[in-house]
Formats: sequence, structure tokens, C-alpha cells
Amino acid sequence: MTILEAPVTGLPGTPAPPTRRPWWRTALARAVPIVAALAGIAVVWYAVSYLVLPADQRFLLPPPHEAFGSALANPALMGPMLEALARSAGVAMVGLAIAVVLGIGYATVMSQSGWAERILYPYAVILQTIPILALVPLIGIWLGYAFTARVVVCVIIALFPMISNTLFGLQSASPAAHDLFSLNRASRWQRLAKLQFPAAVPSIFTGLRNASGLSVIGVIVADFYFQQGAPGIGGLLRTYTLRLQMEALLTAVALTALFGVIVFSIFAALDKAVVGRWYGGHTR
Repeated sequence: MTILEAPVTGLPGTPAPPTRRPWWRTALARAVPIVAALAGIAVVWYAVSYLVLPADQRFLLPPPHEAFGSALANPALMGPMLEALARSAGVAMVGLAIAVVLGIGYATVMSQSGWAERILYPYAVILQTIPILALVPLIGIWLGYAFTARVVVCVIIALFPMISNTLFGLQSASPAAHDLFSLNRASRWQRLAKLQFPAAVPSIFTGLRNASGLSVIGVIVADFYFQQGAPGIGGLLRTYTLRLQMEALLTAVALTALFGVIVFSIFAALDKAVVGRWYGGHTR
């Protein structure tokens, strides 16, 4: 072997190639904080149940094994609860899909000219700043209290993150890149498709991750106030609250939280996979 054929990794000052950790170590490293957080919640819960609340008031916050044990062992309770959660999940995903399409389209129009942004962006801000609870009664009156109205609530809550993040991403391409496209006489469509949208990918996925969590919140709000028709998980939360069914209420809250975490985790993993691959794993 000649000197020119010698591997460069042995030269002084040359960084060693990065070693990839086994997949199980990566999964374990990510699971430990989650398990620790759940353990911390359980410790605080038990402490409040047994050390803070008197015995005659412990029904307000029964310990986890009593709350979840009695509910999970009751098929007559868990069946309707899981059905309601499935209905709410369907509404949330439909609302999220509509919010993504509308948000990206709205931001794309604004990104094409300054006057369009000045005219259209205030409407997005107004939609974001109006309290959703003030709009829910009007939405129910105008659209009824079934699937369509609940989807609209999800769209309203999840729309603004998609608009703002997509617009930021579309405007994030460097002036030098725009100058290069101008020198090559690129059309507006070519500039949008080959420069602005690739630059906006990280921001779009950030907006998608945030909008997914807000869509879950939106469906809970809609279910809570729209009581007609087949109940969603939010409607059951209201029913359990009015009846002081604490075990069922705590179980429904836990299922709702689990659903929100799963949805957020799915889109966070999709964000990391797509954006990390797009940028070669250097930005994330």
C-alpha cells in the first residue's frame, strides 16, 4: 500500500467516523424520560390521594390502581368510552387534514406578493385571537351539532400554526438563492416548487406537529359542547363530570391524554424522519 492509498482516518487531526448506536439503545434512551415522567405523576397522585385528601374525600381523587382498575374491569364502561374515542379521533384527523391543506394553500398565496400578505394575514390573526368558546355556539347554530360542526372547530383551532409556519418557511430561502433563480430566469412556479417549498419543509412539519396537538384539543372542545348525536370522548368527559363518576372520568382523561401523545409522537417521528433525511441528518 502506498502513502496515497493509506486511509485518511489515521491522519492526525482527522475526526473519526461517527458510530451509530444500536436501535435498542436509542429506543431505551427515549423511553427512559417518558417512564420517569409517568412514575413521577404516579408518585404525586398517590401522595395527594393518601396524604393530602382525608379518607372521606378520597373519592375526589382515588389512587391510580382504584381509578383505572375499576374502569378497565368494566366492559360496559370501556366499550362506549373506546367507541367515543374512535369517533373523536376520526373527527380530529379529518379536521387536521383540512387545516393542513387550507393552511399551506393560504400561506402559499401570501408568499407570492407583499400586498397579498398584508391583506390576508390579518384575517388569520383575527381567527387565531377570537376565543374558540365564543365561536362554538355560533358554529352549532349554523352547522348543527354533528360531524361537520366538530370538524370546523378542529380546523379553526389547528389552522393558524399551519399558516404561520408555512409562510415563515416559504420566506426563509436566502436572497442569494433567489438571485440565482433570477439569473436563470426561473418562472414563479419554478421558484416556488424548487426553492421556496424545499426551504419550507422543516417549518411545514413544525406546523404540522403543532396543529396535530391542537386538533385533538379542538375535538375535545367540540365534543364537550355539542351533545347531540353520537357522543365523542369530550361528551363523555362532561357526562362523567356532572355525575361525579371519578373513576370513569379519570380513565377518560387518561385515554384522551394518551391519544394526544400518540398523535403528537407520530407527527414528531414523521417530522424527524422526513426532515432529517431531507437535510442529511445535520439539522436535527
